[in-house]
Amino acid sequence: MTTLMVQGTTSDAGKSTLVTALCRWLLRQGVGVVPFKPQNMALNSAVTADGGEIGRAQAVQAQACRLAPHTDMNPVLLKPNSDTGAQVIIHGRAVTSMNAVAYHDYKAIAMQAVLASHQRLSAAYPVVMVEGAGSPAEINLRAGDIANMGFAEAVDCPVILVADINRGGVFAHLVGTLELLSPSEQARVKGFVINRFRGDIALLQPGLDWLEARTGKPVLGVLPYVTDLHLEAEDGIDVRQVAKGERVLKVIVPVLPRISNHTDFDPLRLHPQVDLQFIGPGQPIPPADLIILPGSKSVRGDLAQLRERGWDTAIARHLRYGGKLIGICGGLQMLGAQVHDPLGLEGPAGSSPGLGLLDYATVLEADKQLRNVAGTVTLENAPVSGYEIHAGVTQGPALERPAVQLDDGRCDGAISADGQILATYLHGLFEGSQSCAALLRWAGLADAETIDYQALRERDIERLADLVEKHLDTAHLRTLCGVA
Repeated sequence: MTTLMVQGTTSDAGKSTLVTALCRWLLRQGVGVVPFKPQNMALNSAVTADGGEIGRAQAVQAQACRLAPHTDMNPVLLKPNSDTGAQVIIHGRAVTSMNAVAYHDYKAIAMQAVLASHQRLSAAYPVVMVEGAGSPAEINLRAGDIANMGFAEAVDCPVILVADINRGGVFAHLVGTLELLSPSEQARVKGFVINRFRGDIALLQPGLDWLEARTGKPVLGVLPYVTDLHLEAEDGIDVRQVAKGERVLKVIVPVLPRISNHTDFDPLRLHPQVDLQFIGPGQPIPPADLIILPGSKSVRGDLAQLRERGWDTAIARHLRYGGKLIGICGGLQMLGAQVHDPLGLEGPAGSSPGLGLLDYATVLEADKQLRNVAGTVTLENAPVSGYEIHAGVTQGPALERPAVQLDDGRCDGAISADGQILATYLHGLFEGSQSCAALLRWAGLADAETIDYQALRERDIERLADLVEKHLDTAHLRTLCGVA
C-alpha cells in the first residue's frame, strides 16, 4: 500500500486539481486509488454516502476515482463561522465550535481521527492520494500540524510540491518553502510540479535546470494554464463564464461574508443562456430577472450585513417589478419571519427578524441534518437530486406550498402564493438538467436549454488526466505511487 501527498507552496497553488488529475490518471491504469485530505477549511461541503459532511473538493476527487464520497476521505473539516472561530467536523459530524487558539490545543485529538481514517483507507486501496492544505511552511501553524508535513511525517509518505507560476516568483516559492522545512521534511519532498504556465517552455528551461541543481530534486513536469477548465472551487468564488448568446437570463447572487456552498451556482455560470453576477460589498444590486440568496454559515450575521448594505430594499424593489427570487438553505431561512439561534450555534445566542417574505420561522438546533435526496421540483414536476446540510428546523404555513416533493415522502421548501419566490433547503438544485431548465423557465427564460453538468465535470476530469500523461514524468510518478 502506498501513500503519496501533494503539498503546495501557497493556497490555490493547484493541489486539489493535481490530486484530481492523478486520481483519474491512476484509475485509467487500473490502479485502485482513493483521495484523502487530513484537514480541510472550507464552507463548500458535500454529503457523503455514510451520511456525513466533507469538503466538496474531496467529493470531486472521489468522482475522479469513481467512488462514492466517504467521511474517511476528509476526516477533519473546519467551517469558519467568524474571523477567529469555526465549526469543527470530525468524521463527518459537527462536534463543537471553537476559536483558533482552542483548536490549536485540540489538534492532537483531531490527529487521531486523521490517522484512523488513513489507516482504514490504506487497508482498502492500493494508493492513497493525499492533498495538503495551504502551505507546509506556515511557521505559526507548524507546531502540532496535522494538515501537511505533520501528517506526512506521521505516516512516512513522500511529497510532491506544487507551485503556481502564474502568481510570479515560482522559484522563490519552491526554494523558500524547502528552506523553511526541517531536514527530514526536506528529504520527504521527492519532486516539484509547476502549475499554470503559459508561454514557450524553452524559455523556462534554464530556470528548471537551476532549480534541480540548487535543490537536488527533479521537476516532475510543467502543467499549462488551462483557461476553460471548470472544477468546483474549494474556497474562492469562481466568476468565469462560458460565452453567452443574445438572449440571456440575468441572475444575481449577493455575496455575504459567510456564504457557503457557492458551488451551487457553477451550473449557471456554465449555462450559455445565463448571465450570472456575484455582487459584493459596496455594489448595488442591478436590475435582474432572478436574485438568489445563497447558503450561509452565519445566517443572522449575514442577514444583518444584507440589511446594512441596503440589499433588502433592493430585493423588495426587485419583487415589486416582477422579478423572481430563490433562497437556498440559509437563504431560505432569511426569507422567513424569524431566525432563532437559542444555543448560539452560529454566533451570540438570540433571534433576528427575517425578510418576512414567506410565512415561516426557523430555529437552529444542535443536530445538523445531512442527507442526499431526490424528488421533483413542483413547478413542472421536474426530477431533481441534491443534498441537505443545515441545522435549521423551519415551520410555518408557507411550507404548505412546497417547492420540492421528495421521494422519501417529505416536502421541502415553499413557493409564494404569487409564484414569485421559491425557497428550498436543497443544494445542487441546478445540477440536474431538467430541474435547472424548469427553474430557468420559471424565472423567465422560455426557451431554456438543458445542459448536462455532470458530463461537463466528467469531461474536465478526463482532460486533467490527459495533462498528466502529456506534461508530467509518468515513469517517476509510477515509482512514487508504487505502481509497476
